[in-house]
Amino acid sequence: MSLSGKTRVAGVVGQPIAHSMSPVLHNAWIAAAGLDAVYVPFGIAEGRFAAFVQGLRGGSVAGLNVTLPFKGEALAAADEATSRAAGAGAANVLVFRPDGSILADNTDGLGLLAAFAEQAPGFDPKTGPVVILGAGGGARGAAAAFVEAGCPEVRIVNRTLAKAEEIATALGGTVRAYGLDQAAAAFEGANGLVNATSAGLANGGAIDVPLAATPEACVVMDMVYKPLTTPFLAGAQGLGRRTVDGLAMLIGQAIPSFEAFYGQTPPASVDVRTLAIQTLGL
Repeated sequence: MSLSGKTRVAGVVGQPIAHSMSPVLHNAWIAAAGLDAVYVPFGIAEGRFAAFVQGLRGGSVAGLNVTLPFKGEALAAADEATSRAAGAGAANVLVFRPDGSILADNTDGLGLLAAFAEQAPGFDPKTGPVVILGAGGGARGAAAAFVEAGCPEVRIVNRTLAKAEEIATALGGTVRAYGLDQAAAAFEGANGLVNATSAGLANGGAIDVPLAATPEACVVMDMVYKPLTTPFLAGAQGLGRRTVDGLAMLIGQAIPSFEAFYGQTPPASVDVRTLAIQTLGL
């Protein structure tokens, strides 16, 4: 990699950050495109995010991807937000404009929908209800994406009903809240099911929900990508359901981020999925 005085810099900020796959994906695309650019990780202490972002106003850095725990702060730090970021209540992209202003966006929902389109061809969010497990930031972002895509009803299922109700209130009339004990009722007639909880991580166990209550045509997704096939997805596959993995979502959200930072679509010649699988040791 050769750097110059005109190198376009972007990166990802979070804490911890060493595990992030974003530098691997973006730098592979940069190399293939022959860009004078670089994508770097920024690990900063909690409590320092706002000051860090303010210091980047003016465009010396083109933009940032933002990961945990700073997505909410990223939205608050921006001067302007897209409808996607506002709906999600969080931003995973900050673009630093030459005039000193900051634009917040959220490409997580785009990544989620792209993952469904890639791994479950024919899935149409407009044709039926979608169920989302969890009520954190990932769940709200997924719900906002499905609402924007025209899903007729989004059902949030969470152990603490009040948290699911908060999302339903924030996003409006087509979003419904269910307690975990109501999961079977929420699954009735579902077109899609998304696990937006951390359950399913290698050390996190499985989430206890009646997957058999989903229709045979229901497409099941897990946002977790390590392991690639979580216990949740394995259970769905055992029932014959089509499944979508979290790595497809990770790559899907990175594509519009790259376009925002570098002004072009990443080269399709790079097999970033295989690269990610090799890097993660999956």
